[in-house]
Amino acid sequence: MSILPLNSTHYPAVIELGNLVHGENYLDLDGIKMMHQRGTQHGLNASFVAVDELHRVVGFRTSYSAGQWPIDKWCSTTLWPVDPMQMAYFKCIAIHPDAQGQGIGPKLLKASVEVLKQQGAKAGVSHLWMQSPGNGAVKYFSKSGGKLVKAHDDRWLDLSLHEGYCCPVCGNECHCQAAEMVLEF
Repeated sequence: MSILPLNSTHYPAVIELGNLVHGENYLDLDGIKMMHQRGTQHGLNASFVAVDELHRVVGFRTSYSAGQWPIDKWCSTTLWPVDPMQMAYFKCIAIHPDAQGQGIGPKLLKASVEVLKQQGAKAGVSHLWMQSPGNGAVKYFSKSGGKLVKAHDDRWLDLSLHEGYCCPVCGNECHCQAAEMVLEF
């Protein structure tokens, strides 16, 4: 297993994996290009892929550099331990179902954190899917040191109603909760 910086040759596999894990229409080419761009600062790329021995992308983590992502209504900035301009954003992680449980998620997170620190971030925030199987997203992030800031109802409802996102749990009207969690570096 190799952890490599995300590059454009990985886009098709990342889109396919993201849609497999997170639901139909979760990722598209414009979306992954934007994620990649928001995670690159000072020539350093904070997004990574996990590639197996057969050169298949079996996991990915996209992260946004501090100051390069929109702080929206789902961000509880007054509860954050660092200034918002020093806060990175952990956008997305997906591990192929056949590769889960092998420690890939923590390796991808560690690679992103190391680059984000080099870019000047002091912490990272994420909105984790609380309805993931066994609440695995929150458990994984908690084991990595993440702390719950706030739970948000209907975090992905607008995406499902207006942008074609199809939640693997709720379908076309997503009422899943997001755990806003912070990981200090």
